[in-house]
Amino acid sequence: MHFVGLNNCVQVDAMGDLGADQLAWLKSDLAPLSASTPIVVFAHIPLWMVYEKWGWGTGDGAQALAELKRFGSVTVLNGHIHQVVQKVEGNVAFHTAMSTAFPQPAPGSAPNPGPMVVPAGKLESVLGVTKVKVVRGHGNLAVVDQTLAELALAEPA
Repeated sequence: MHFVGLNNCVQVDAMGDLGADQLAWLKSDLAPLSASTPIVVFAHIPLWMVYEKWGWGTGDGAQALAELKRFGSVTVLNGHIHQVVQKVEGNVAFHTAMSTAFPQPAPGSAPNPGPMVVPAGKLESVLGVTKVKVVRGHGNLAVVDQTLAELALAEPA
């Protein structure tokens, strides 16, 4: 398994960008790897365009994804949009984590990305954590999202 961390927060305009230097680095980092190597990519802003109007995507993310296309198993993990959004395209599984701080509305469901107002007593149902488990010998990751409310129920009394 090969892990890659990308920074798409430094060149933020309306949305994230990786930039030519980082894209060149990614290409050279991946070049010696076998296509059967499972790849895990960490980025703050989604590499795919979740909702362009709100800047929920990476402008040059498609270029990075093109470099990853040859691999049989790719998992892209990110945050930024404060909600669980999942998508699979070919051999690439995208997973965006829920909010650990303030919730934001679903893409396009409000005039802007947030933060959204949550009724009293409901905040723990929209905040949470994502756990990712690597199992040796398996290319797929176990990705589990839990709200703070679910975690509280799981704690021993």
